[in-house]
Amino acid sequence: MSAKETLLDVRQLEVAYGGIRAVRGLNLLVEKGELVSLIGANGAGKSTTLRAVCGLVPMAGGDILYDGVSIAGGQPYQLVRKGLVMVPEGRGIFGQLTIAENLAMGGYTRKDQAAVRRDTEHVFELFPRLAERRHQSAGTLSGGEQQMLAMGRAMISRPRLLLLDEPSMGLAPLMVEKIFEVVRTIHAEGVTILLIEQNARLALEISQRAYVMESGQIILEGPSAGLLDDPKVRAAYLGEEEAV
Repeated sequence: MSAKETLLDVRQLEVAYGGIRAVRGLNLLVEKGELVSLIGANGAGKSTTLRAVCGLVPMAGGDILYDGVSIAGGQPYQLVRKGLVMVPEGRGIFGQLTIAENLAMGGYTRKDQAAVRRDTEHVFELFPRLAERRHQSAGTLSGGEQQMLAMGRAMISRPRLLLLDEPSMGLAPLMVEKIFEVVRTIHAEGVTILLIEQNARLALEISQRAYVMESGQIILEGPSAGLLDDPKVRAAYLGEEEAV
């Protein structure tokens, strides 16, 4: 794997909360153009890993390279300008602002306002429901609509690497289907994606490669199709009994 193909290279990442090591010696690669998933039980350290990549929590050790350059200790707003954008668990929208105002926040680092307007219209094409409610306060939206808004705002930031943290959490099945349809569309448009998802089967079905995380460490990695067929993965994360 050549360095020029690698967009994200996490090396021996350590993250600690007090005396507790939440992430321990984690190594993870995402190549340009890939959709990679990171699965594991609640509390495995998945969200902490993404937050460290985005500069939202301090690293206790290791390094993170983005497009070949270390971003360890970088500020989140600086990373957004470089195209590293996260849709956090819980969405993180501005409830008092309208949909249109929330989307405008996605373009605050950009100076090409005509292009921002075009990107906004593209978001409305992806999520017609947001277009219909563009002047509605974001805090009055359903959970699924708020997830759409959070993803739309991230797209207007023009991400090169999009980090998605539990996009299906708390959503009805039909809304999950819509959200993942858009994830596929965004990926097909050339955006590299690192996905954390509680629905392990869905994550493995949509991604090309995957990592399995347990107790702060990567315990398995490989092509997603292979992990879908792995008896231990099926037993631990897909709710199927492991053959004896």
